[in-house]
Parts: sequence; C-alpha cells; structure tokens
Amino acid sequence: MGDLSGQTYLVTGASRGIGREICVALAREGVRVILLSRKSSDLDQTLAEVRAVSPESYATPCDLGDADAIENAVQAVLARGVLLNGIVHNAGDIHPIKPLLEADVADWTRSMMVNLVGVQHLTQGLAAILNGEHRVRVTTISSGAALRPLASWSAYCTAKAGLDMWTRCLAEEGAQHNITAVSVAPGIVDTAMQTTIRSASEEDFPLRSNFVGYYEEGQLSNPVEVASALLPLITAHTNEQSGQRFDVRDL
Repeated sequence: MGDLSGQTYLVTGASRGIGREICVALAREGVRVILLSRKSSDLDQTLAEVRAVSPESYATPCDLGDADAIENAVQAVLARGVLLNGIVHNAGDIHPIKPLLEADVADWTRSMMVNLVGVQHLTQGLAAILNGEHRVRVTTISSGAALRPLASWSAYCTAKAGLDMWTRCLAEEGAQHNITAVSVAPGIVDTAMQTTIRSASEEDFPLRSNFVGYYEEGQLSNPVEVASALLPLITAHTNEQSGQRFDVRDL
C-alpha cells in the first residue's frame, strides 16, 4: 500500500459495520479520516476510536437521503481546506423490503437518494478538493444485488446497479483529472443491514429464510476481516484497475 501518512480519506456510512472498520483501518495507517454518517452514539464511539490513532480525523453528521444535509456536510468539509486523496462510498440502505408494486414511493425514492443520487451529490460538491495534480482514489461499495434481481429488493438492486455504472463513468471522466474509481462487492457481511433483512416478514420477503440460514450457519463475514481485505484496493488500486468491479472474495 505504501506510506499513507498525511493522506485524507472520506468514508460514508462510517458509524457501524464495514464503514466503521474501514475508518479504523485507515486511521491505523496514518490517514486523516473524515467520517460521514447520521448523528448517533455509534458515530461518536467510532470517531473516538479513530482519533485515538489519528488525532486530526473528524466526523461530519450527514444523512445521504437529505439533500440539505449533504450540502451542509460538503460545506463543513470544504471549510477545512484539505485536499482529499480518496473517498469510500460505503453508506447504504436496504429499505424498502417490499414487492415492487407495493413499495411506498417515498421509501423507494429515499433508497435512490442514499444509495445512488446522494453519492453523485456529495462527490460533485467536493469537486474543488478532488480536482488537481494529486491522485484521488474513489471506491464504491457494491453488492451482488447489482447483478442479480431479488424479489422485494427492487430499489436496492436498481440503485446498486446504477452505482456500478456511476463508478465506471467517474473512472472514464476522472482519468484526465488523476481520479480513479473502482467498485467492490463485500459479500454477505455481519452488519446491521443483515439484521434488518432477517427482520423482514416472509410475506414481504420470500427469501428471508435463506438469509436466516446464512446467519445460523455462520456464513456471514466479519466486518473487520472484510475491511482488511478491502484496504489495499481502496488505497492502492491502479490506473489499469480503474472502472473495474471487484468481489472481496477474489482479493
């Protein structure tokens, strides 16, 4: 990975799960980490752990489903006047878990915001500290759902498929600005999202028993191990890899 001391990375969905562990792993490599997540005690605890090894790191509360919150977060980050060396777009929302023709339009729209539109909004807002001669690496956390339609996951599947293409577009356009972008599917990880999936009703989500089985059979990956596997790709992916989609199980 090389020496990452003095670099700055922004991570969304930073308070729990994979996002939390990526923040901690980056901090231990000497990276200044900007933690974006909705305000919570989990965010406070993650920030405390990160700052114990990377004192210049800080958190900015942000709900990617809220355009005004994104604007506020952008202005807070820009005010620091520090160039970004990388972004990890990790935040995601599985809601609504409902049949496509029954899902509430507002819930479907929020899923598009959190999982896709908010990614564009945030990245575009930070353009001033991305463009320049310095190298910038952008990583988006994808999903198997980007490739495979799953009943009652229409919003999530659609948004993640769109996010993969967004990553490819950024890689294409970013090449002239020294910006590279990759997407990576983390597999089935033991996070709060999996808890939400197992809590869905059989009526709303016919595949619920499959995910209960994954959990009971110990098939879920540990977020710490996933973050460790992702770190080299996040911090050292090459120009030749830009635009590609990876699976953590192949890293």
